[in-house]
Amino acid sequence: MKSTGVVFVSLFFALTIHGQEIKIPAAITPLHPRLLTNDKEKPRLQQLIGEVDWARNTLEQAKKNLEELVNRHQTDSAWIVSRLQMYWKSKATDVFIKGGVYDHAEGEAPVPTVRFTGTRDAVTSFGAPKLEDIMPYMEDPRGLYYVNRAKPGQPLEWVEQAKTGRTVEAINRQIMGMAQNAAIVYWYSGEEKYAKFAYDLFNTYMQGIYYRKEPYDLNHGHNQTLAGLTSFEVIHEDILNELTVCYDFLFKYIQLHAPANMSIYAGAFKKWADLIIKNGVPFNNWDLIEARFVAIIALVLENNSAYTDGRGCQYYLDQILNKTAVRQWSLTELIKRGYDPNTGIWNESPGYSQVVIGEFMQFVTLFDRVLDFDLLEQLPVLKKAVLGTNQYLFPNGYTISFGDSHYGRLSPTPAQAVVMNARKNNKPEQEEVFTKMLKMLGQSAANADDRRDLLSLVSYSDFKLKENIPAGTIADFTSPLFYSPNVSWLIQRSGTDPQRALALSLNGSKGNHMHANGISLELYGKGLPLAPEAGIGTSYFQPDYAEYYSKFPAHNTVVVDGISAYPEMRSNHGFQLKSCYPASGVKTDIFPNITFTDLYFLEPETNANQQRLMSIIRTSDTSGYYLDVFRSAKKDGGDKYHDYFYHNMGQGLSVSDNSGKAFNLQPVDKLAFANGDLFAYDYFYDEQSVKTGEDIKARFGLKMPGRDSVFMNMWMKGSSGREIFSVKAPKSTAIDRGLVPKEIAELPLPTIVARQYGEAFTKPFVAVFEPSSETQPASVASITAFVPAKAPADFAGVQVQNKNGSTQTVFSTSVDNNEINYKEFNFRGTYAVISEYSHEIQYLFLGNGRKLSTGGFSLTTTADSASAVLCKQSGQWFVASTKPVTITLPLEAVSQNPNGLRVNGKKVTGIKKMVSGKMLVTFQLPALPYTHLDL
Repeated sequence: MKSTGVVFVSLFFALTIHGQEIKIPAAITPLHPRLLTNDKEKPRLQQLIGEVDWARNTLEQAKKNLEELVNRHQTDSAWIVSRLQMYWKSKATDVFIKGGVYDHAEGEAPVPTVRFTGTRDAVTSFGAPKLEDIMPYMEDPRGLYYVNRAKPGQPLEWVEQAKTGRTVEAINRQIMGMAQNAAIVYWYSGEEKYAKFAYDLFNTYMQGIYYRKEPYDLNHGHNQTLAGLTSFEVIHEDILNELTVCYDFLFKYIQLHAPANMSIYAGAFKKWADLIIKNGVPFNNWDLIEARFVAIIALVLENNSAYTDGRGCQYYLDQILNKTAVRQWSLTELIKRGYDPNTGIWNESPGYSQVVIGEFMQFVTLFDRVLDFDLLEQLPVLKKAVLGTNQYLFPNGYTISFGDSHYGRLSPTPAQAVVMNARKNNKPEQEEVFTKMLKMLGQSAANADDRRDLLSLVSYSDFKLKENIPAGTIADFTSPLFYSPNVSWLIQRSGTDPQRALALSLNGSKGNHMHANGISLELYGKGLPLAPEAGIGTSYFQPDYAEYYSKFPAHNTVVVDGISAYPEMRSNHGFQLKSCYPASGVKTDIFPNITFTDLYFLEPETNANQQRLMSIIRTSDTSGYYLDVFRSAKKDGGDKYHDYFYHNMGQGLSVSDNSGKAFNLQPVDKLAFANGDLFAYDYFYDEQSVKTGEDIKARFGLKMPGRDSVFMNMWMKGSSGREIFSVKAPKSTAIDRGLVPKEIAELPLPTIVARQYGEAFTKPFVAVFEPSSETQPASVASITAFVPAKAPADFAGVQVQNKNGSTQTVFSTSVDNNEINYKEFNFRGTYAVISEYSHEIQYLFLGNGRKLSTGGFSLTTTADSASAVLCKQSGQWFVASTKPVTITLPLEAVSQNPNGLRVNGKKVTGIKKMVSGKMLVTFQLPALPYTHLDL
């Protein structure tokens, strides 16, 4: 993107994150427009529109959309203006609210004033009429005349304003959007009929804002600190986007035709900015959204010296860049508190994190375009943050969805802004990396430029991805395991093919827009998050969010005594990472067949210890399964029961014993608030159960239109004192944005609830999950549990036999205290897997342990617990260890070089020893990535 040619009398910037401030320009150009483009850019834009079809079509479509209204306005200027939602008759100045609901308005201004909105919650049955059906100059004791979408035919009806959600705002934005586009067309074409249309709307609205006051909360509550001039939340003063652009492109017209009004418009903008700074929330996405609103106001204002109060462009930029108020932190302070400097992850749920990085990159673009300054180099964590959003991706290209989020595609806008910044400031390496990311996200050189939007045409008219830079892959921008402690979130991935890859996401509750969910799990399979997050329900402000969607039972987690709970939204209940493999962010030289995570969580409501081990175990490039071991017990005893929840997409659920015989589940009514459980339990229905100590098999079936049926095969180890429930849970509102067809998104979630009476630490929930489909059937043949003699009480052992002939023997304990012997296997640690094929060793994997051995093969750490692997792959031996390790091999395995081996070219001498009549060779090795042993 080329420089805008903005001229400064004096400009000097200096920034460090710690202590120093961003120096504001002493003077900004008096020329307008400046927000999106400037007069020097017009010839280039004219050439683009003259030569390129999409650009010409975009302009012509914008004019076509306006033409009828603009022409009508020449003879009937009241028609469109009267559709604005105003206090036309009362000219009210003072708005009163009760919490998040409109109450009434009082006072009288000299002109009609802007109507406040209906509720903080956007959910309403009453929507905006068509433009021609909006009652002109509408202000009536009966309320507002809107469409009732809840009735057949959607008739127009009178409704009190407090029931209309945010429809008032929506109508005014729609109309001011037309004014904005008309102002741009005027600037480009010089046709004054567009200017008159835009000005009459802009002038009416801004005069009406000038005389309006901050809303007053009759409840004297939290909402008083959130409200803006037009919306219950200062982050939804979205109409400022249209108003500032409109003003910027109309500036010369106003100077010529209504110069006396300039002080009114500036006063209105400044009052708006002051209130946005005064109200809001400083520690999350709100701060940034508010700052951007203040920034676009600042950048259409003149120099401080132009105003008698000294508050102009420089003043307001300084307020958001350098000053920290109670409810508005400076950008540097916000970055320092909000981003994890190591991971680049923002401390909110994924959807909000993407909003934040998009807003930050808009600042970078504004600084590049208007101030001709490279802010990105002064805030380097932002590049890491743009790249970090890729870690949210499942193998199908959709994001994970913990907390208040939805499954969706990553927005390409932040990466695009980094590419534009690179091109403007001559950073070819940066441009290459982020172009690869954009193309990986599906942005091509053609469609990145094909904007079909008037604002984008004006501001990004020269943006085009370089064709000679290839697309990256998801694997280029993600890692097999990634952990960000500031949001208590961890993801594991295995494989790249969307249909055959495996991935799981685990999250606690740390940061903003989080749920009360303990250690919650999302499971991926066959191209879908088959075990999804539940989403937010109807909205944050509805009972289903407060009672169900934000609570433990809506998640794949364990609830203690039916009452596990803590505050949702802004939460401080994260898990602790005890151990994992591979290390977070490591992408190369790792063992490809296993990832695992061992987590600890203190459930605060019942003071219970919870520990969850999740592992992906690959059995081939196209097959594998998940292992889940969840231990839970109250510290002080007295456990009533522990409920393991597992929700899966699908139309059906069957439950059988290990031989495949269906259990005779009976209708019951036990999962209920009436029995002392959370309100959330009452949201389950079609409840059936069986008491059994046997192992169980469950199969979830999902029929998708136009594709294979998909299944999740679940096996769970039995235990005495166990009751298995089959229920239907409310639909997931996280899957409703294009991930699956609407008829699938609306389905309830079939759910297994495994209730362990008493404690569930020595009787942990042990489950194996394998996704399959009609064309890609399950690869697991059978699963059996085992308990070695003298094993610790919390031991969990599973042997998985696969149809390809391999067998994995899995060991798990909560702490590394005891040596465990089972058949020919010897283990000490918290997690281990021994894989065999036709009774030959494939690998020994020790996850956070000290010893693992069988048949003359062994791994022994010489320090504290470590993760280590010894693997035979295509006739070659490989080893990895996070700490120094001793490996032992039978002599015949090293017969070609019985006295030594080479690791990375260095010779390591072995020591022979006879054990039980068998000659073995041991080697002392340092900590190593996954490395070939040259035997």
